[in-house]
Amino acid sequence: MIKDNQRYFNRLQVLIDALIIMVSYMLAWFLQIKLRSRNVGVLPVETYMLALLPLVPGMLLLYSAVQLYSPKRVSGRRRELWKIIKANGLGLILFLAAAMLVKQLDFSRGLVFTFFGFNLVAESVERMVIRLVLHRLRSRGMNQKHILLVGYGRSAKEYIDRIIENPQWGYHIHGILDDNVDCSTTYKNIHVIGSTDELTEILEANQFDEIAITLGLNEYDKLEHIVALCEKSGVHTKFIPDYSNIIPTKPYTEDLMGLPVINIRYVPLSNTFSMLAKRVFDIAGASVSLVLFSPVMLMAACLIKLTSPGPLIYKQERVGLHNQPFVMYKFRSMGVQKPSSEKTQWTVKNDPRVTPVGKFLRKTSIDELPQLINVLKGEMSLIGPRPERPQFVEKFREEIPRYMVKHQVRPGMTGWAQVNGFRGDTSIRKRIDCDLYYIENWTMGLDIKILFLTVYKGFINKNAY
Repeated sequence: MIKDNQRYFNRLQVLIDALIIMVSYMLAWFLQIKLRSRNVGVLPVETYMLALLPLVPGMLLLYSAVQLYSPKRVSGRRRELWKIIKANGLGLILFLAAAMLVKQLDFSRGLVFTFFGFNLVAESVERMVIRLVLHRLRSRGMNQKHILLVGYGRSAKEYIDRIIENPQWGYHIHGILDDNVDCSTTYKNIHVIGSTDELTEILEANQFDEIAITLGLNEYDKLEHIVALCEKSGVHTKFIPDYSNIIPTKPYTEDLMGLPVINIRYVPLSNTFSMLAKRVFDIAGASVSLVLFSPVMLMAACLIKLTSPGPLIYKQERVGLHNQPFVMYKFRSMGVQKPSSEKTQWTVKNDPRVTPVGKFLRKTSIDELPQLINVLKGEMSLIGPRPERPQFVEKFREEIPRYMVKHQVRPGMTGWAQVNGFRGDTSIRKRIDCDLYYIENWTMGLDIKILFLTVYKGFINKNAY
C-alpha cells in the first residue's frame, strides 16, 4: 500500500533531484565558461565535467542528511525550504573546500556560486510543484494513508477534526476501536467498529498503513497491552496522548539516559545561542532607532513641555523577564495624577486624563519610543509580549490560564499580539494566545516579520488611545 508507494516515490524523487543537479551545473558551466571566452582554456572541459561525479551523489547525501526525503504529508513549506537552503549552503562550503584540497585554484568560482544559486531555486520550485500535485491528488481521494484509531477519547476527536480539515494530507480513517461505547457511535462519519479485544483480528483482516492510539487518560492501564499488540502486527504505530487540557501547547521530549522526559513547553529563547542572537539584534536595532527617531523624540519632548506641566518622561513599574519588576519609560501623555488613582485604572477611549498632545503621541506610538532605553538596558526587547503592571499581573494570573508563561522571555516594545490588532482595550485572552504563539515559535525571521508589520500597520492603531 502506501509504504510501497512511498518507497517508489522516494526513488523517483532522488532521480529528479539528480537530474536537477546536473542540469543546474551544466547551465552554470554554459553561462560562466562557454559564453565567456576568456575563461575557456584555464581548465579543460573534462575537469569541469568530472566534478559532477562527486557533486551529484554528494548533494543527494546532503539532501538525505537534512531529511528532504522524509514523508511530506504534514510538513510545512517553510521548513522544507529551510532544509533546501541548509543543504545547498553546506554543499557550497564543502565544494569550495574540496577544490582547495585538490589544489584546483583555477576552478571557476563564478560557476560554483551560479550552480548553487540555480540549484537552490530549481529544487525549491520542484518541491513546490510536487507538493501541489500530491495535495490535489490526496484531496481527490488518491494516495491515501489508511489508519485505524484505538480509543474514542478526546484526542481521537481532535485528531479526526484535523484530518477532516486537511484533506490534502491524504489520511483515511477506517474506524475506531473502543471498549466504552457501542458500535452505533459515530463522530463526523467515523464509526466505532469494535472493541480493543478485536484489535488482533481486525489487523489480520485488513492492511492498514498506520495505527493511532487515542485512548483517554482513564484507559492508560490498557496502553502497554495495546502497544504490544500493535508492535506485534508490524504496522507503524503512533501514540496521541490525551493531555491537551493539561499541556495545551506543543511539548518536547528529551532523553535522560534512556528515560523519555516530556517538557511541557518548548521555548526557543531558552537556547543560549538564540538568546544571544536576539540580544545582539536588540542592541543594534535600538541603537539605530535612537539615532533615526531622535528628531521625532526631540519634537515630542518640546510639545509635551509646552502644553502640559510636569515631567517629560513617565515612569511606571512593569513585570518583565522571570517575573522581575522594572521601570518602563514612556513620554508622558496624561496630566500628572495621584499614584493611587493612576494604579487602578485602564486607559479607555476618550479618556479625559489624556492631553491633546498625548492623544496624538499614543495614536502614533511615539510615546513608546523612550522604551528603546529599556531595550539597551536589557530590561526589554524590540519584539516580545507587552509588559503589564504588577497589580494587573496578579489579577490575570488567577483569571487567565497560562498567563504567566509570557514572563519566560523579555517583554517587547511591540509583538505578535500588537500587529494582529490586540492592543489597548482588547481581549486579554486573545492577546495571551498571540504571546504564547510567539514564545513557542520564535525565530529571528519572525522577529523581522513583526518589525516590518509594526512599521507597516503598527504605528497608527485604532485601539491605541
